[in-house]
Amino acid sequence: MLDHMTKDPQAPQLARLAALIADETRAACLLALLDGRAWTAGELARHAGVAASTLSEHLGKLVAGGLLTEERQGRHRYVRLADARVAHLVEDLAAQVSPDAVPRPRNLRESSAGSAMARGRTCYDHLAGRLGIAVTDALTSRQLLRQDTGFALTDAGLAWFEATGISLDRKGRRPLARACLDWTERRPHLAGVAGAALCRHALAEGWCVRIGSERAVKVTATGERALTELLGIDAEALR
Repeated sequence: MLDHMTKDPQAPQLARLAALIADETRAACLLALLDGRAWTAGELARHAGVAASTLSEHLGKLVAGGLLTEERQGRHRYVRLADARVAHLVEDLAAQVSPDAVPRPRNLRESSAGSAMARGRTCYDHLAGRLGIAVTDALTSRQLLRQDTGFALTDAGLAWFEATGISLDRKGRRPLARACLDWTERRPHLAGVAGAALCRHALAEGWCVRIGSERAVKVTATGERALTELLGIDAEALR
């Protein structure tokens, strides 16, 4: 008679979490919310291509499951990802999808939007795409960031952030530096407190601007000069 092993108590919770994400409409909402902003239920319904009533039911499940938070302003219901942990989970799962499994763009507009997202975008609150990889590689090559034992800022890296005027909040539980697998480049880019602070600084200083209605960002002429001067990144790599 076979011995019965005790079931891991986390198994039911993991199954429920997987079931929450394993729906195309809810997955579309989670991916859209990776831009770090709050969306109205109506905006998400149009994005997902479903009726508002259908979307409301899905949002209720995501909020109840702890993946989204919501707030109401007047008659509008806004939702956003619960925290960076959820964003990393969604991005990491998206990175597991084979490029061959992603449908080809149906028209020039979709092709242009996809190219812009691959060139540079925000992943919740940090930079991703070729832009994110270029910045991460530059930090690493200048020995400001280590990747050999997991992502970690060096002493020189901490000094670089301070000298650049980028404040790092080290009081919370969020890691100072974290690797986030880029779903278009298939390589890790910088996330965590440092990644968020760098992205926030880049947008505030006009190094990058958001384009379109998706998460895509474009490096400005000011950004090209700054990133070339501060990190030695070739301007051509940012276009």
